[in-house]
Amino acid sequence: MKFESPTIKDIAKALNFSTSTVSRALRGSYEISTDTKKAVLEYAEKINYRPNPIALSLKERRTRAIGVVVSEIANNFFSQAINGIESIAYNRGYHVIITQSHESAEREKVNVEHMAARGVDGLLVSISAEATDISYLKDLHEKGLPIVFFDRVTDEIDTYKVVADNYLGAFHATEHLIYQDYKKIAHITSSPHLSITRERLDGYKAALEKHKIPFNETLVKYCSHGGMIEAEIEDALTELFKAKVKPDAIFTAGDRLTIVTFGILKRMKQKKEVGFTGFTNTQVGDLFSPALTVVRQPAFDIGQTATELLVQLIESKRPITEFETRILKTSLIIRESSAKKVPL
Repeated sequence: MKFESPTIKDIAKALNFSTSTVSRALRGSYEISTDTKKAVLEYAEKINYRPNPIALSLKERRTRAIGVVVSEIANNFFSQAINGIESIAYNRGYHVIITQSHESAEREKVNVEHMAARGVDGLLVSISAEATDISYLKDLHEKGLPIVFFDRVTDEIDTYKVVADNYLGAFHATEHLIYQDYKKIAHITSSPHLSITRERLDGYKAALEKHKIPFNETLVKYCSHGGMIEAEIEDALTELFKAKVKPDAIFTAGDRLTIVTFGILKRMKQKKEVGFTGFTNTQVGDLFSPALTVVRQPAFDIGQTATELLVQLIESKRPITEFETRILKTSLIIRESSAKKVPL
């Protein structure tokens, strides 16, 4: 049996009004008497009547829907960013459609094109680790679809962007390890083309340079799937600990990278005494053993800010041609994992 929502016709038939009278009463028209409005609204509430979103979208030429593109919802950062997105979107009358790329460029493209075909009013995008060609996003942007990038952004499209201060976050994390007397700090990061990879690598290098520690490229390992494939991290750690210059500390550049790397280190047969810190928004870092030193991003605020800017783009009566990149501060939360010579 097919489910059918109550309609204006149902209300009109039950109350013996015309459909145009019911429609105007629901809109609060001054042409309709107070008693009629009261009768219509009370009956609409009784049968749980809701306006047809398809009909409204045809009338307003808007769907009141925002599409969100992230790598995975299970990622601590993205789950918190989505909470921020929803907190603004729903208060402004928008529904949120969330898609996951799982770091696949192909899946990301399919998700974006599907949402655009369904007529979303705008997109919030955090680029996947595999996405080197974003021509499909450029095409949609040039056709007038509002797009705001957050976390993983691109310089190829001129629009609003909202990010954490990746450079300073990485700088402070690396410098903290140096202050703990670590000198051979390995850096495990994601795809080289991602904005977060470049910015966090630059912060790592700057901290080494400040303390006159030579940069050693063999201590930097790229995991092109951002931690989604555990074998990539296992291979990176194996290479690091088999190399002539072995790390005495590890700094990881992403949420999943941090959690997976720490877990693998714990399972390694030949456990190493290394300092450890990384970017992650996990809320249970103090429950790890040893407790995790982390760089925490303001994920909720990033989600809120990106959504506010997207709604501004969607609702602006005139084209917006000047854009900015909002940079929000990170915080370093120091715990036992970065202390000198803590056995994992």
